[in-house]
Amino acid sequence: MTFTAWCNSHLRKAGTQIDNIEEDFRDGLKLMLLLEVISGERLPKPERGKMRVHKINNVNKALDFIASKGVKLVSIGAEEIVDGNAKMTLGMIWTIILRFAIQDISVEETSAKEGLLLWCQRKTAPYKNVNVQNFHISWKDGLAFNALIHRHRPDLIDYDSLRKDDPVTNLNNAFEVAEKHLDIPKMLDAEDIVNTARPDEKAIMTYVSSFYHAFSGAQKAETAANRICKVLAVNQENEQMMEDYEKLASDLLEWIRRTIPWLENRTQEKTVNDMQAKQEDFRDYRCVHKPPKVQEKCQLEISFNTLQTKLRLSSRPAFMPSEGRMVSDINGAWHTLEGAEKGYEEWILSEIRRLERLEHLAEKFHQKAAIHESWTDGKEAMLTQKDYETSTLSEVKALLKKHEAFESDLAAHQDRVEQIAAIAQELNELDYYDSASVNTRCQKICDQWDVLGALTQSRKESLERTEKQLESIDELYLEYAKRAAPFNNWMEGAMEDLQDMFIVHNIEEIQGLITAHEQFKSTLPEANKEREAIQAIQAEVQKIAQSNGIKLSGANPYTTITPESIDNKWEKAMQMVPQRDSALQEELNKQNSNDTLRAKFATQANAVGAYIQAKMEEIGRISIEMNGTLEDQLTNLKDYQDTIISYQPEINTLEGDHQLIQEALIFDNQYTSYTMEHLRVGWEQLLTTIARTINEVENQILTRDAKGISQEQLFEYRASFNHFDKDHSGALQAEEFKACLISLGYDVENDKQVGAPGEEEVTVRPASRRAERRHCQDYDILIHRHNVVRFSF
Repeated sequence: MTFTAWCNSHLRKAGTQIDNIEEDFRDGLKLMLLLEVISGERLPKPERGKMRVHKINNVNKALDFIASKGVKLVSIGAEEIVDGNAKMTLGMIWTIILRFAIQDISVEETSAKEGLLLWCQRKTAPYKNVNVQNFHISWKDGLAFNALIHRHRPDLIDYDSLRKDDPVTNLNNAFEVAEKHLDIPKMLDAEDIVNTARPDEKAIMTYVSSFYHAFSGAQKAETAANRICKVLAVNQENEQMMEDYEKLASDLLEWIRRTIPWLENRTQEKTVNDMQAKQEDFRDYRCVHKPPKVQEKCQLEISFNTLQTKLRLSSRPAFMPSEGRMVSDINGAWHTLEGAEKGYEEWILSEIRRLERLEHLAEKFHQKAAIHESWTDGKEAMLTQKDYETSTLSEVKALLKKHEAFESDLAAHQDRVEQIAAIAQELNELDYYDSASVNTRCQKICDQWDVLGALTQSRKESLERTEKQLESIDELYLEYAKRAAPFNNWMEGAMEDLQDMFIVHNIEEIQGLITAHEQFKSTLPEANKEREAIQAIQAEVQKIAQSNGIKLSGANPYTTITPESIDNKWEKAMQMVPQRDSALQEELNKQNSNDTLRAKFATQANAVGAYIQAKMEEIGRISIEMNGTLEDQLTNLKDYQDTIISYQPEINTLEGDHQLIQEALIFDNQYTSYTMEHLRVGWEQLLTTIARTINEVENQILTRDAKGISQEQLFEYRASFNHFDKDHSGALQAEEFKACLISLGYDVENDKQVGAPGEEEVTVRPASRRAERRHCQDYDILIHRHNVVRFSF
């Protein structure tokens, strides 16, 4: 519909139109007519035949014309148009629209689609709810079409009455107004646009281009009328500018001619105040009178250039001012004015400088002299003091640095003294009225300067000499400190060793201490030499100070150890040496006595220990071998017991020796391995063993008598027991006891479910009833010889 309406809008100018765009362009006649109307050019004469070849030729002529306009037709041929191919026909019409309706649109260096879009954006920018960003959805609400019409013909549309939520009404209103008043045919359908998610971009571009061409033609006519009015107004304005230029130029040249003689006047004044009054008048001229004229000159040049530009743009002859009023004439007169102004200013300044110079020089002289005299005040007293005589090395170095800084300051003030002398000389040359007082003051300053120089050199030499002497003393102080510190530490260590409490336990230890002490005493002569050398260093310091008149202000800065403290410690150490000798000798005597006690105790203890050991072995042997009757054995054992008890005095003697050892605090004895505690336990064990053995024999006698066992049976049991007692321990283990019973004719069974851990219960049964009585007797006898196994019958 859009393309058909667009074609008809142009074909109507030729008195025809089309109804079906696919069918009506097939013969090429109306297509050629459309191109002639929109291009304004004549195409080749069409062929009027009805045959297909005639139609193809006509369409080819139209396509060739389109191609001659720089349009590339891709895949569009005459055959497709003649055959009524709708797609190809619409593509060809869109190409024509782009070339002849849109391509020529140009807005701010953009063309075609971009130019048309920019034109729409510019025209609709002031309208609310309109934001043209494309040629589809931006036009759906119809407000953009109405805004374009209202922008150019506000009388046709009441834009404020339109509503954004009624797009169909908005669209139809714009289409009807455009068709009725702007001769733009209705190319779009409002319902199609509203009901389509994305309206056809080509259709809207085609319709909008019609608005552009309609409004651009009206704008051109209006522009032409405005241009004529503008030309008339420009001519009138140019005439007025010419008159203004002539008057302004005359006034400016007249002011310049009056001002130059005033600036060239060089009448000298006698006082600075008079010259300053002239300078004030000149400043008034510069600040009040000249700035408006500068502005007038600038405005004159601007007006002249603007006028010439307007005349040139209007193709009018250039403006020629009256003779002598050209811009170049004005610039020449202005240049002369500025030259006179510069000369006048320089003359005023030079005159003021000339009159002020004498007063300034005199004031400068007295100012510099006052500053210099203030600086030199007290300097002579400072340079003559002898504070370095009671200062330390660091203080002298600080004084020397301070003096170096003063020398730098003195050298810096040399320039001021020379300036004072130069100013005085210049005042004399200019015949200053008070030259006498200036010369007197200048001479006094120069004489004082020479004195300060001599005192400065003298103090520097004294400081350097003192520094050298104090450096020698400082080196001696340092050497003293380096040697005094270790020597003092050695003495303190020696005194600690001499006073140290010692605890020894034997002769070897005390003899080691005596040896070490003797070695220490052998080092004393060499140590005394070191002490004398250290004292000599301090004496050298005193000698240097006295010979050079230096008053030592304090102690050695490198150490707190004084010569007096060294001598005091040395004397104390020497007093401690014989005290240490006496203490060591006393301890040696004590250890010798203790050693005698050890030897005495050891001799007795070794004898007692051997005695106890021997008796214990004899008792063990007797308990195993026991010969004779039980009564004989008991008698022998009691006699043996009496013999052992008779040894008790030896034990008592040993206890007495042990008491002496304890009182002497002797805790070890290298002469014996026996201790009193060990011997006491052994003695008690010996007495207990003999008593237990006697008790066993007595029990055997009671058992024998109660059971009626003969002496031969006892011998048999003892022989059997001793036979199986392989280790001669006096006791049988379970297996040994079982073998012993079997040898005596008993039936023995093992019962391992009864008894304590590690024990075995043995069941003994007699071989016959006759043996039952004997079995009981044998068991009672054996139970006294063996306590390891428990029995049951």
